[in-house]
Amino acid sequence: MRGAFMAIGLLLLVGGAIAFFGVIEYPQSEHVLKIGGVTASVTHEKTVPQWIGGVAALVGIGLLLAGAASRR
Repeated sequence: MRGAFMAIGLLLLVGGAIAFFGVIEYPQSEHVLKIGGVTASVTHEKTVPQWIGGVAALVGIGLLLAGAASRR
């Protein structure tokens, strides 16, 4: 169990830090025009909000500390 806490905590810490600094982006499509059978859409690149990265990093730190504190 200790190893699982440490591994998941490390992944969350690294992923959260990357998301916090705005490196992770995802595409979002939006339909802007629809006339009959013809549609036009626009794709925007959005970043993951900073607060999600911060929360993930804090949870990762908590899991790392929990893994380090367990003695089994």
